[in-house]
Amino acid sequence: MDYLEKQLICPICLEIFTKPVVILPCQHNLCRKCANDIFQASNPYLPTRGGTVTSGGRFRCPSCRHEVVLDRHGVYGLQRNLLVENIIDMYKQEPSSRPAPERKADQPLCEVHQDEKINIYCLTCAVPTCSMCKVFGSHKDCEVAPIKSVYQLQKTELTDGIAMMVGNNNRIQGIISQLEETCRVNSRKQKSQVCEKFDHLYTILEERKQEMSGRVTAEKEEKFGYIRGLKRKYEDHLECMTKIVESGIQTMQEPEMAVFLIGEASNTSQLEKVECGYENMDHYTVNFKKEGKALNAIDFLMAFPDIDTIGCYS
Repeated sequence: MDYLEKQLICPICLEIFTKPVVILPCQHNLCRKCANDIFQASNPYLPTRGGTVTSGGRFRCPSCRHEVVLDRHGVYGLQRNLLVENIIDMYKQEPSSRPAPERKADQPLCEVHQDEKINIYCLTCAVPTCSMCKVFGSHKDCEVAPIKSVYQLQKTELTDGIAMMVGNNNRIQGIISQLEETCRVNSRKQKSQVCEKFDHLYTILEERKQEMSGRVTAEKEEKFGYIRGLKRKYEDHLECMTKIVESGIQTMQEPEMAVFLIGEASNTSQLEKVECGYENMDHYTVNFKKEGKALNAIDFLMAFPDIDTIGCYS
């Protein structure tokens, strides 16, 4: 049916023939109205009546450029092609065998030929125009195509372009999502490594703290042990001195001089003296000023690029 429909298309209006259909001497068919339009355009100075040329004249077939000579009856003197008209009637009576024609909105009219609908597309000038412009007008030397086929072609190209843009957008969104996920993974990885390095530093500092605190504690215990020993010696000496005092009091009451002198001659032992500053622990003073500066200077091996630098690579 598509092939038959193409055979029933008028080469002027590019639509199915409108009855009556006339056959030219070259055996090509035209709508009588389209034939009359061509005839009038080819013979603008011939007298007309009711929009129809009433005297003889000539025009060229739009299909083969064969010259058609008309008598005084004009296009009404051309023979009707009843066979084509019957085929059109049968074609229109079988709507179920072909897709229903699309409902068309009001078709715009040609600005030059105001009664002609815009039904073709000039491929050379890339503008829509009418059939009369192709036959006699400014587009007669141009390559044209039915406006429906150009519409379908450009609609398909636009659809493909939109699909491509949507595909590119999806691809870009995928790349962005992948970059975001990669950034999250790398951030967690690097953060874990930084925390691990700091934990290692904490471990070293804790070990040094324990070692140095242990040394202070050990010396403290050593000094405490020595002082406790001196304390016991002083307690023993105090007890001894107490006994000596009591003995001296008794000796002072002795009437015999010889006995008194014997008791007074008793010697007391000398006690060990504590060295001055023995309790001082200032030699364990620490100064972490240099280490503090080193800790404050801790940073990554390579500084992060700023936003402007990142923009240069995007």
